[in-house]
Amino acid sequence: MTTQEIYPRFTKSLLHPKYWLTWMGIGVWYILILLPYPIIYQLGKGLGLLIPKIMYKRQETARQNLKLCFPDMPKQEREKMLRDNFISTGVAIFETGMAWFWSDKRIKKHSTIIGDNYIQQMLKEGKGVLLLGIHFLTLELGGRILGMVHPGVGVYRPNDNKVMDYVQLKGRLKSNKYMIGRYNTKGMIRALKNGELVWYAPDHDYGPKNSVFAPFFAVHKAATTVGTTILVKLGKPAIIPFTPKRGADGKYTVSVSSPLKNYPLDDDVAAATFMNKAIENEILKAPQQYMWLHRRFKTRPEGDDSLYSDKVQND
Repeated sequence: MTTQEIYPRFTKSLLHPKYWLTWMGIGVWYILILLPYPIIYQLGKGLGLLIPKIMYKRQETARQNLKLCFPDMPKQEREKMLRDNFISTGVAIFETGMAWFWSDKRIKKHSTIIGDNYIQQMLKEGKGVLLLGIHFLTLELGGRILGMVHPGVGVYRPNDNKVMDYVQLKGRLKSNKYMIGRYNTKGMIRALKNGELVWYAPDHDYGPKNSVFAPFFAVHKAATTVGTTILVKLGKPAIIPFTPKRGADGKYTVSVSSPLKNYPLDDDVAAATFMNKAIENEILKAPQQYMWLHRRFKTRPEGDDSLYSDKVQND
């Protein structure tokens, strides 16, 4: 183990009384995850329909994101997508547990991978792969499905709750060789140069630092990280997007796209525009299963008004 790698470590401090409720919740969650999938889905659906009633600000954020990205879509159609998105949000809570607790056998029974040959070819050539894990609500489960075939290097943000952090790490290491911190750019570059597969998600608004403004759907100026360019320029990987999609039959399909070509390395705005377009193409494969609850457009160019109303400013 090197200082660049993160592994779960159980300590007596995790048994402190302040964590007992967390352990109880994880226990109940684990038991529910053992139920047959149709029951799990119905529980998730019920939870998803409840979320907008108790998280009103999140609902308004998601509604505004859909309006900004799909202004020409009829309002009734957007509202249906919003409802379906919250159902997917509820189901995602259980899908995360499936990703962390289900056996390989049960995962395989409910999943399939399309386009795996793209990854196989790159790894066979000894080339690192920057796998674009776009923030679908199914991402955690999609990562487990693909990671059982191609264990890679996970990019990790610690959970504030130490018990959840421990459980999360153990769960993600079922499909990863090891984890590295999200700000450990040197570690990512090193892994890519060593021919590893590195999971990377460039589709959220990470603030103005190290970002430029580029089009994203119908929003002409969306803050977009330039971190991808650094990894591509120094790590020289193949850039491969993938989409994990939940089917109506309860089956999960991980669709791997062909490697992106002609990434513009010398222009940050052109690179961000290029990457956002690739992300859009993946989102459109299952837009109702994308994480619209995040305030994707909270960072604005200096002098521009917020795209969110006051009632969703603090979500």
